[in-house]
Amino acid sequence: MISIQREGQEKRELKYNNDNCVGCGICSDVCPTSSLTLDCLLPEDNEISKTDYISMDESKCVLCGLCSFACPFNAIDFKIDNINGSNLSEYPKWSHGTNVNPDDCILCGKCELYCPRDAIFVKRNLPKLKDLVRGEQIKEVEKCITCRICEEMCPSKAITIKTKDDTGKGKFQTEAIEIDSEKCMYCKICQKVCPQSALRIICTTCMDHEEIVVPPIEGDVILDKGRCINCSWCENICPTDAIHTIKPFDGKVLLEENKKEEKVCTGKSCHLCYDICPCNAITLSDNSMTVNQDVCVLCGACEKVCPEEILTVDRTLMNLTNIKSTSWQQILKSLIE
Repeated sequence: MISIQREGQEKRELKYNNDNCVGCGICSDVCPTSSLTLDCLLPEDNEISKTDYISMDESKCVLCGLCSFACPFNAIDFKIDNINGSNLSEYPKWSHGTNVNPDDCILCGKCELYCPRDAIFVKRNLPKLKDLVRGEQIKEVEKCITCRICEEMCPSKAITIKTKDDTGKGKFQTEAIEIDSEKCMYCKICQKVCPQSALRIICTTCMDHEEIVVPPIEGDVILDKGRCINCSWCENICPTDAIHTIKPFDGKVLLEENKKEEKVCTGKSCHLCYDICPCNAITLSDNSMTVNQDVCVLCGACEKVCPEEILTVDRTLMNLTNIKSTSWQQILKSLIE
């Protein structure tokens, strides 16, 4: 965490959070005082550095906040008098984002599984087993020889054999056979494996099926908007079309190889673009890379890290509005030219 703070007529504060940073370098591209630097992302071991992507020169920074408003990934916080810049009406506003419609969501959890940033958590309240199955348990403790086969074989771990020592010689006798009704499925495995027929299980689920009402599966989808980069993996994978995403940019990534200058993609032998991509949009073969444009957020991190300089991020639209400063308009315009 890097932080700069100054006080005058108003208190201004800038904080950089590397956990949310994707290494795109947009902030350094737009900084009017060149106080931000995208650090080298090509260490000697040919892997992406895990240290801070951005360096700040506090002596140059004028705390204008442009880097914070240009960053689509919530990596830089800018505050004036302890008010976050996103809440100030006179500053730019991003219109991108991800929304989940709870009415259409079935809480399947696929969005959580596919999210490349671990920004989605699906919380489910599932029905209890005892509300879905019915039956009767008949236990004859006097027949039990404490072999515990039923306890070991029970697939739902619902059986506990309790013992006591009546002889004083360590020869334990069965005191009770406990079957947890919260776990029991009335599958009858315990009855079948018991060598002494000490257990009888009667399942009435089928007979009572019309009376058994399946409780609804309830829960919530929790979206960490700080970590979400709006890549739309969740939208693409959702089976009920419950998630909708607006990306920060429109455009595409271009691979422009030049064999005459020997600038070609080496695929898996390099893999730096694959390593840096925050949205798992890049696939590598032995000799080339391909970009899944559907989930690419056009951040430009792959372009910055490519050692052959053959990747170009061609942005055609930036979903940032309310840019009132003419100088900021010109600077931000450079991101889509």
